[in-house]
Amino acid sequence: MQKKNLSKKLDNNQIFRGSSALLLKRTDLRRRIIPLLVFLFWFNPLKIFAQENSDCFGCHDDKSLTGLKNGKTISVYISEKKFTRFVHGSVPCVGCHVDLKDAEFPHEDDLKPAKCGGCHQTEQEQHTKSLHGKAIARGDNLAPTCKTCHGSHEILPVKDPKSSVYPMKIPFLCARCHQEGTKVQTQRTIHQDHILENFSESIHGEGLLKKGLVVAPNCASCHTSHSILPHTDPASSIARKNIAATCTKCHVMIEEVHRKIIKGELWEKKSHNLPACIDCHQPHKIRKVFYDLGMANQDCMRCHQVESLKSSKDGRSLYVDLKQHELSIHNKIACSQCHSEVNASHIRPCETITNKVDCTSCHANVGDEYKQSTHGMLAAKKDPNAPVCSECHGTHEILGKKNPKSRTFPTNVPALCATCHREGEQAAVRYKGKEHSIIESYTESIHGKGLMKSGLTVTATCTGCHTAHRELPHANEKSSINPKNVAATCGTCHHGIQEQFEKSIHSSTISNSKNLPSCNDCHSAHKIKRADSEGFKLHIMDQCGRCHVDIAKTYFDTYHGKVSQLGYTKTAKCYDCHGAHDILAISNPESHLSRKNVLKTCQKCHEGATRKFAGYFTHATHHDPQKYPILFWTFWGMTGLLIGTFVLAGIHTLLWLPRSLQWKRELAKRLKNKEKLIDETEEPENKEEDGQNT
Repeated sequence: MQKKNLSKKLDNNQIFRGSSALLLKRTDLRRRIIPLLVFLFWFNPLKIFAQENSDCFGCHDDKSLTGLKNGKTISVYISEKKFTRFVHGSVPCVGCHVDLKDAEFPHEDDLKPAKCGGCHQTEQEQHTKSLHGKAIARGDNLAPTCKTCHGSHEILPVKDPKSSVYPMKIPFLCARCHQEGTKVQTQRTIHQDHILENFSESIHGEGLLKKGLVVAPNCASCHTSHSILPHTDPASSIARKNIAATCTKCHVMIEEVHRKIIKGELWEKKSHNLPACIDCHQPHKIRKVFYDLGMANQDCMRCHQVESLKSSKDGRSLYVDLKQHELSIHNKIACSQCHSEVNASHIRPCETITNKVDCTSCHANVGDEYKQSTHGMLAAKKDPNAPVCSECHGTHEILGKKNPKSRTFPTNVPALCATCHREGEQAAVRYKGKEHSIIESYTESIHGKGLMKSGLTVTATCTGCHTAHRELPHANEKSSINPKNVAATCGTCHHGIQEQFEKSIHSSTISNSKNLPSCNDCHSAHKIKRADSEGFKLHIMDQCGRCHVDIAKTYFDTYHGKVSQLGYTKTAKCYDCHGAHDILAISNPESHLSRKNVLKTCQKCHEGATRKFAGYFTHATHHDPQKYPILFWTFWGMTGLLIGTFVLAGIHTLLWLPRSLQWKRELAKRLKNKEKLIDETEEPENKEEDGQNT
């Protein structure tokens, strides 16, 4: 250790006496003692020894501490706090760095490698005899040591997921040396190539890396952890005579379940003498079948390729179109993997089958979801109407959900669900809820049009809202369409809107009200319209009014409300002022109607609006004498005046009517007398004219 680093630590109040460290905190004492100790250290022939971890960390717990290794300056900082958390936290430093036992302080820079064999004697002996140990003995600089795999001061237990030797990390640990392109693969003789790639595609690799099965074999399971030997060594775990014993550590009952005849030959040449597994299974390419897939399926197809083949129990067809199966997503799955009860040693292997195919043997998570769903619970009750896997996905012709021809491709999902949920079908008949004509409504909705007419496969489908395998009624709190969960369900597509809604007064995280609205209360469940359509804009006011009854009445008393009732959609409506999904209390500074924002809200329609304009009482009503007394008395005063005027005018008219009728009769009489008088005066004149003419 460099002397300047020691002096630095002494300046930092670390005083060593004998083999223990004493920390002095007082400044005045420190100023007096430190120079004296430095003087004694340099000139006193007696040396100080470090044996406890606290003595070591007195220097090594400094981030700036450096040392020399092979002539290079390196950091020798070790965090005491972190070290105590690791598996060796309680082990003395000198337990591993044995060359420092009783060593002088400060010690030399170049230390010998830590010795693990003091505690791990068996592992050390195995490693010494292994390929890795022998490579170290002959000075191979690429040979891995204990530190290479386990680390140095940060070693974690093997069961800790963060450990470098945790089962799921073992393939990547070994790949540091044995992956293509590494120095070991290019500069040393390794008889296997593409080891990591082949393992990751094998049944073992898929189980470990894709399914997370930590019990699946990894490199150390077959090659052992420390006694790694070439397959030519009789003591090796992968030697030909030992390979069966290695494999049966996991495949314990393989002799009972394995096929007895392979390609016309006995699998076991001698009784209870297992053959070498690698004769059929390549070391790192172990697949899901132990012989050619075609050969396995051909055993079944000898009978099932006959189109006339039918079940003796119920008469259903047992014909399998092999071409369809080869095009399906299960084309690499052997018949026996799904029909697992087959016994290859029988003449008719399928005669031992007593149960239907169990898809959960591969799709365990999906199976768990299905069992909890309405469909699964009906199936558990053996309800004949309960849909099972094959009804939705098919049998031997199953296609991936991204294949446009698949039953579960997004554009095909509505038609698939309609086979049961269309009006008149079995699911619709037993349904007692309020939603009807579901398929028809969905088809005409914005989601349905986007999917069916525009071909937008990202549009919400039945499974998008109800999930694919965990369908539950809306009253169930675990349901994706339960009022508490609807926002999150819609938020899978409308994430930005969900974020706004969860901060609004309608969110259960903000409001303590019981009957809070969710997405479907305003937008409906299956009849969702475009939010910018004329019909939706007019209808949304009624939706708000279902909860806010009194306020809705006051709105319809205002100019805005009355014009909206006439069908004019450009007039301000609830959402224009309060917001749509981001409705906040007026007291909230972020609210559209807060004092800070209300003017901007009004100016969206009234560009020249001023602060006084924004003081307009939008919901003022003449029906509330407590809140709006002036408006109340003005309205009823004017109404009284108007009614009084009409009443007085009516009374006046009624009183005037008899006289008017009398005048009318007198006028008629006068007119009649006048006409009679005119006739009497005109008659003599006419006679005189006639006499003159004659």
